[in-house]
Amino acid sequence: MNQVLVSMESKECIQKEDLYSQIIEYSAEAIIDVDVDHKILYINQSGANFLRGTKEKIIGTDVVSYFQDNMKNSIHERINQGMSDKEPFQIIEKKITRVDGTLVDVELYCHPVQFGNRKAFQFVLRDLTLRKETEKMLNDRQKLASIGQIAAGIAHEVKNPLTSVKGFLQLLKENNSHPYLSTMESELEKAIDTLQNLLQVSKPNLYEEPIVEIDVCKELNSIMFLFQDKLYDVETDMDLRDAEKHIFGKKNLYLKAFFNLIKNAIEAMPAKGKLCIEHYYEYDFINVKISDTGVGIPQDKLNLLGTPFYSSKSEGTGLGLTQVFTTINDHGGQMTVHSELGQGTMFHLKLPRFPVGL
Repeated sequence: MNQVLVSMESKECIQKEDLYSQIIEYSAEAIIDVDVDHKILYINQSGANFLRGTKEKIIGTDVVSYFQDNMKNSIHERINQGMSDKEPFQIIEKKITRVDGTLVDVELYCHPVQFGNRKAFQFVLRDLTLRKETEKMLNDRQKLASIGQIAAGIAHEVKNPLTSVKGFLQLLKENNSHPYLSTMESELEKAIDTLQNLLQVSKPNLYEEPIVEIDVCKELNSIMFLFQDKLYDVETDMDLRDAEKHIFGKKNLYLKAFFNLIKNAIEAMPAKGKLCIEHYYEYDFINVKISDTGVGIPQDKLNLLGTPFYSSKSEGTGLGLTQVFTTINDHGGQMTVHSELGQGTMFHLKLPRFPVGL
């Protein structure tokens, strides 16, 4: 009778261990077990996928080798200490290098475990890429909102006295035909137009525009026709896939954003060059890439893009890109810029099918 009970208990323990192994193996979390020598004893399928390698290639390697050089000592200490402690460690953030050489930010949770009949140390990795991108997008939106408030305030304060000056100038013209007065009025009109543009990009919702369905491929083709007279030295490559996928948003704001980006790309190529426009659908986003083979933008200036009145062009105001960044962010989209001096620039827009926050 006792032997039967022991046998049943052993069978139940084996079943529990099998169930635990299956839970670990099929967990969505990346889980790695290492021994006292920091060698990987086990990695589940999610972990292998996350590190972009096979289990056979990863098991037996030194887990510390996946961390950057300046972090290796702290990881060594963490494992050694973990082998003697029974309490889980505080969650930390680190960068790791995957099998294919790509860097990724991870949240790292560690705790001691028993692996068979020996002590081991378990890592649980969580990918922080999406969270980091979301945080960056929120920070960018907050910066743009702050810049918009400041710019709108300045524009209002400057525009009002300039409008008064314009009125008095028109009165002077009625009694004096001096040619300088016409020049003054013309330059004053330019200044007022610039301030009006600044107001529009600072607070684009000033003009209440309805949310409508937008065929991005069709609109990109239409905008390209507007530049036909400027494309005689520029080779164009239009790769418009997934044309049946449309977005919803404020059409005029989007059209102005596309126009500004294409215009900037053409103007960045003073001699012969190539303009590429790509459209495709991926992960619930419409992706639009606009790239040129122009002069490029210095790396230390990329963060300034979108700031009102910052422009690499001698006669530019920077308001065009401010409008682009504001429009994309207000619709809940994302925009990244890649550029190399003398090689060109690419703007990558990820547009949600339905606007967020409008």
